[in-house]
Amino acid sequence: MGITLQMLEEQLSSNARIIRAMPNTPALVKAGCSVYARGTKASQKDGELTVSLLEAIGTCEEVPEIWFDPITALSGSGPAYVFVMMEALADGGVRMGLPRDLAYRLAAQTVLGSGQLVRDTKEHPGVLKDNVTSPAGSTAAALKVLETKGIRILFEFIVTLTRFSATSKIGFRGTVANAVEAATLRCREISGN
Repeated sequence: MGITLQMLEEQLSSNARIIRAMPNTPALVKAGCSVYARGTKASQKDGELTVSLLEAIGTCEEVPEIWFDPITALSGSGPAYVFVMMEALADGGVRMGLPRDLAYRLAAQTVLGSGQLVRDTKEHPGVLKDNVTSPAGSTAAALKVLETKGIRILFEFIVTLTRFSATSKIGFRGTVANAVEAATLRCREISGN
Protein backbone atom coordinates (compact mmCIF):
# COMPACT_ATOMS: atom_id res chain seq x y z
CA MET A 1 0.00 0.00 0.00
CA GLY A 2 1.39 3.39 -0.83
CA ILE A 3 4.66 4.32 -2.42
CA THR A 4 7.30 1.59 -2.41
CA LEU A 5 11.03 1.92 -1.91
CA GLN A 6 11.53 0.97 -5.55
CA MET A 7 9.22 3.77 -6.69
CA LEU A 8 11.11 6.30 -4.57
CA GLU A 9 14.50 5.02 -5.72
CA GLU A 10 13.43 5.36 -9.36
CA GLN A 11 12.35 8.98 -8.81
CA LEU A 12 15.24 10.21 -6.64
CA SER A 13 18.98 10.39 -7.19
CA SER A 14 20.84 7.10 -7.42
CA ASN A 15 22.65 7.92 -4.16
CA ALA A 16 19.48 8.59 -2.14
CA ARG A 17 19.42 6.70 1.15
CA ILE A 18 15.73 5.94 1.58
CA ILE A 19 13.84 4.56 4.56
CA ARG A 20 10.15 3.69 4.35
CA ALA A 21 8.28 3.82 7.66
CA MET A 22 4.77 2.98 8.87
CA PRO A 23 3.75 4.40 12.27
CA ASN A 24 0.27 4.30 13.77
CA THR A 25 -1.92 6.87 15.54
CA PRO A 26 -1.05 5.87 19.14
CA ALA A 27 2.24 7.61 18.31
CA LEU A 28 0.32 10.78 19.22
CA VAL A 29 0.63 9.70 22.88
CA LYS A 30 4.07 8.07 22.48
CA ALA A 31 2.54 4.59 22.47
CA GLY A 32 2.71 3.80 18.77
CA CYS A 33 4.24 0.86 16.99
CA SER A 34 6.22 1.65 13.89
CA VAL A 35 8.02 -0.45 11.33
CA TYR A 36 10.54 0.52 8.70
CA ALA A 37 12.36 -0.94 5.72
CA ARG A 38 15.65 0.25 4.24
CA GLY A 39 16.17 1.01 0.58
CA THR A 40 19.14 -0.41 -1.31
CA LYS A 41 21.43 2.53 -0.45
CA ALA A 42 20.34 2.99 3.19
CA SER A 43 22.98 1.84 5.64
CA GLN A 44 22.76 0.07 8.98
CA LYS A 45 23.55 3.44 10.55
CA ASP A 46 20.57 4.98 8.70
CA GLY A 47 18.43 2.22 10.19
CA GLU A 48 19.76 2.94 13.67
CA LEU A 49 18.94 6.64 13.26
CA THR A 50 15.42 5.69 12.13
CA VAL A 51 14.98 3.50 15.21
CA SER A 52 16.12 6.31 17.52
CA LEU A 53 13.62 8.71 15.92
CA LEU A 54 10.68 6.31 15.87
CA GLU A 55 11.29 4.98 19.39
CA ALA A 56 10.56 8.52 20.60
CA ILE A 57 6.90 7.81 19.71
CA GLY A 58 6.67 4.13 20.71
CA THR A 59 8.22 0.88 19.54
CA CYS A 60 10.02 0.30 16.25
CA GLU A 61 11.09 -2.73 14.26
CA GLU A 62 12.83 -3.25 10.94
CA VAL A 63 10.84 -5.53 8.62
CA PRO A 64 10.99 -6.64 5.00
CA GLU A 65 9.09 -4.19 2.82
CA ILE A 66 6.91 -7.01 1.50
CA TRP A 67 5.24 -7.08 4.95
CA PHE A 68 4.09 -3.44 4.76
CA ASP A 69 0.61 -4.22 3.41
CA PRO A 70 -0.33 -6.72 6.15
CA ILE A 71 1.32 -4.51 8.77
CA THR A 72 -0.73 -1.55 7.53
CA ALA A 73 -3.88 -3.68 7.85
CA LEU A 74 -2.88 -4.96 11.31
CA SER A 75 -1.21 -2.13 13.20
CA GLY A 76 -1.72 0.86 10.93
CA SER A 77 -5.49 0.37 10.77
CA GLY A 78 -5.62 -1.67 13.98
CA PRO A 79 -6.33 1.27 16.30
CA ALA A 80 -9.64 1.83 14.47
CA TYR A 81 -10.62 -1.81 15.11
CA VAL A 82 -9.73 -1.45 18.79
CA PHE A 83 -11.70 1.81 19.04
CA VAL A 84 -14.79 0.07 17.64
CA MET A 85 -14.26 -2.76 20.12
CA MET A 86 -13.92 -0.28 23.00
CA GLU A 87 -17.05 1.51 21.89
CA ALA A 88 -18.88 -1.82 21.70
CA LEU A 89 -17.68 -2.85 25.17
CA ALA A 90 -18.90 0.47 26.54
CA ASP A 91 -22.22 0.09 24.69
CA GLY A 92 -22.67 -3.29 26.38
CA GLY A 93 -21.93 -1.74 29.76
CA VAL A 94 -24.40 1.09 29.12
CA ARG A 95 -27.00 -1.44 27.96
CA MET A 96 -26.58 -3.15 31.33
CA GLY A 97 -26.94 0.08 33.33
CA LEU A 98 -23.51 1.71 33.58
CA PRO A 99 -23.02 5.44 32.98
CA ARG A 100 -21.39 5.98 29.58
CA ASP A 101 -18.37 7.93 30.88
CA LEU A 102 -17.54 5.13 33.35
CA ALA A 103 -18.06 2.50 30.65
CA TYR A 104 -15.58 4.28 28.34
CA ARG A 105 -12.98 4.64 31.10
CA LEU A 106 -13.29 0.97 32.02
CA ALA A 107 -13.12 -0.14 28.38
CA ALA A 108 -10.03 2.01 27.74
CA GLN A 109 -8.20 0.73 30.81
CA THR A 110 -9.18 -2.86 30.02
CA VAL A 111 -7.69 -2.59 26.52
CA LEU A 112 -4.58 -0.80 27.79
CA GLY A 113 -3.99 -3.30 30.60
CA SER A 114 -4.69 -6.33 28.42
CA GLY A 115 -2.24 -5.18 25.77
CA GLN A 116 0.39 -4.50 28.40
CA LEU A 117 -0.19 -7.94 29.93
CA VAL A 118 0.40 -9.67 26.59
CA ARG A 119 3.46 -7.54 25.85
CA ASP A 120 5.08 -7.77 29.29
CA THR A 121 4.39 -11.43 30.12
CA LYS A 122 4.97 -12.68 26.56
CA GLU A 123 2.17 -15.19 27.23
CA HIS A 124 0.05 -16.29 24.30
CA PRO A 125 -3.23 -14.32 24.31
CA GLY A 126 -5.13 -17.63 24.35
CA VAL A 127 -3.44 -18.61 27.62
CA LEU A 128 -4.29 -15.24 29.16
CA LYS A 129 -7.89 -15.60 27.94
CA ASP A 130 -8.10 -19.04 29.53
CA ASN A 131 -6.71 -17.64 32.80
CA VAL A 132 -9.64 -15.19 32.96
CA THR A 133 -12.28 -17.78 32.03
CA SER A 134 -13.88 -19.69 34.92
CA PRO A 135 -15.86 -22.80 33.97
CA ALA A 136 -19.52 -21.85 33.38
CA GLY A 137 -18.77 -18.28 34.48
CA SER A 138 -19.60 -14.87 33.05
CA THR A 139 -16.49 -14.74 30.85
CA ALA A 140 -17.33 -18.15 29.39
CA ALA A 141 -20.84 -16.89 28.59
CA ALA A 142 -19.45 -13.80 26.85
CA LEU A 143 -16.85 -15.79 24.91
CA LYS A 144 -19.58 -18.15 23.72
CA VAL A 145 -21.42 -15.17 22.21
CA LEU A 146 -18.24 -13.92 20.52
CA GLU A 147 -17.30 -17.34 19.15
CA THR A 148 -20.85 -18.11 18.00
CA LYS A 149 -20.94 -14.85 16.05
CA GLY A 150 -17.62 -15.60 14.39
CA ILE A 151 -15.47 -12.89 16.00
CA ARG A 152 -12.19 -14.62 15.05
CA ILE A 153 -13.25 -14.94 11.41
CA LEU A 154 -14.27 -11.28 11.42
CA PHE A 155 -10.83 -10.15 12.58
CA GLU A 156 -9.13 -12.38 10.02
CA PHE A 157 -11.26 -10.84 7.27
CA ILE A 158 -10.48 -7.33 8.46
CA VAL A 159 -6.73 -7.85 8.70
CA THR A 160 -6.38 -9.79 5.46
CA LEU A 161 -8.53 -7.21 3.67
CA THR A 162 -10.37 -9.93 1.79
CA ARG A 163 -13.97 -9.25 2.80
CA PHE A 164 -14.79 -5.96 4.49
CA SER A 165 -18.46 -6.73 3.80
CA ALA A 166 -18.21 -9.44 6.45
CA THR A 167 -18.25 -6.78 9.15
CA SER A 168 -21.81 -5.78 8.33
CA LYS A 169 -22.98 -9.40 8.06
CA ILE A 170 -21.49 -10.47 11.38
CA GLY A 171 -22.20 -7.24 13.26
CA PHE A 172 -19.01 -6.79 15.28
CA ARG A 173 -20.15 -3.92 17.46
CA GLY A 174 -23.45 -5.54 18.32
CA THR A 175 -21.74 -8.86 18.95
CA VAL A 176 -19.31 -7.36 21.48
CA ALA A 177 -22.15 -5.50 23.21
CA ASN A 178 -24.15 -8.76 23.30
CA ALA A 179 -21.15 -10.50 24.87
CA VAL A 180 -21.02 -7.90 27.66
CA GLU A 181 -24.74 -8.43 28.19
CA ALA A 182 -24.32 -12.23 28.30
CA ALA A 183 -21.53 -11.90 30.87
CA THR A 184 -23.65 -9.56 32.99
CA LEU A 185 -26.64 -11.89 32.86
CA ARG A 186 -24.43 -14.86 33.78
CA CYS A 187 -23.01 -12.90 36.75
CA ARG A 188 -26.56 -12.19 37.91
CA GLU A 189 -27.54 -15.81 37.40
CA ILE A 190 -24.56 -17.09 39.40
CA SER A 191 -25.06 -14.59 42.22
CA GLY A 192 -28.84 -15.01 42.26
CA ASN A 193 -29.55 -11.31 41.55
